[in-house]
Amino acid sequence: MKLSLFDYHLPSSLIAQSPTKPRDHSRLLVYNRSANKIQHDHFYNLPDYLKPGDVLVFNNTKVFPARLQGRKTTGGKIEVFLLKPVQGKIWEVLIGGRVRHVGQEIKFSQGLQCQVASKLEHGLWQVKFNKTSKEVLKIADKIGSTPTPPYIKKKTRLNDYQTVYAKKTGSVAAPTAGFHFTKSLLKKLKSKGVQFEYITLHVGFGTFQPVKVNDITKHTMHAEFTEVDSSTAKRLVKAKKQGQRIIAVGTTSVRTLEAVFTRAGHKSPANPHTGFKGWINPFIYPGYKFMFIDGMITNFHLPKSTLLMLISAFIGRKKVLDIYKKAIKKKYRFYSFGDGMLIY
Repeated sequence: MKLSLFDYHLPSSLIAQSPTKPRDHSRLLVYNRSANKIQHDHFYNLPDYLKPGDVLVFNNTKVFPARLQGRKTTGGKIEVFLLKPVQGKIWEVLIGGRVRHVGQEIKFSQGLQCQVASKLEHGLWQVKFNKTSKEVLKIADKIGSTPTPPYIKKKTRLNDYQTVYAKKTGSVAAPTAGFHFTKSLLKKLKSKGVQFEYITLHVGFGTFQPVKVNDITKHTMHAEFTEVDSSTAKRLVKAKKQGQRIIAVGTTSVRTLEAVFTRAGHKSPANPHTGFKGWINPFIYPGYKFMFIDGMITNFHLPKSTLLMLISAFIGRKKVLDIYKKAIKKKYRFYSFGDGMLIY
């Protein structure tokens, strides 16, 4: 399946540089699959499209300020982008600049320093810090900056790049479909009888990586840490058996539910009595048969991205491109801070 099939032209003026305020005043494109019908609305009217008993599944991961500015022993500036703790004081990172080598020492403020331990594939490195992972995260909260995607040119406050329900620290990028939810909107949904469930998937470096192969079936997703506790797993399995609609908020929730409760990207589904805690790397593209979710809330995604391929698997590639064409014509805002879609 050719990568070029997932390309489309987007005017740069439609790339949102900041979130809508209030967040739930972003626009909402609603696509009803069974009726093949598109509606144009605003996100604050989401309750109108849901019914009592529907289950919204949120990813409660929390972005941390992963970009650290340090100095080499020569005094030159260097940036270290924290990706994930590996073991002990070892972290997987990206290192900016051309001059990088094993043994290189980098110093930061707050008494934090690291030494380059090894070179990995895909431009990644491992470094060893002089602090534990928990201490590194605490210091990063004080000295780090928000790791926003390259297409966002404006400086972004961490609070703007965080969902209102973010709880568990560990992501280098936000589950952006959740940006549209406000506390007042969540309250309205709850009062309507919509069930809320929370899973955790820490978004990793792979979210920034473009697909580099012409045949997308040859692409490999980076593994990301996922957790679904046993009580949540039990409620989700029960809801599914009872015929309640499972609506994933964001592609991270889609991938988690399909991987953990079916067999996509993992050897065996989660045991509802024990839940799931581990690494998953499902790559969902056209041809995949969805087994757990009934709908999703998502944003408008980059051309040739794995996220666009996932949406294409759910409603068809031609339909996605047709919807995007209509959205562009109506000047919807695209990408992380852009408008939302409800597909059911």
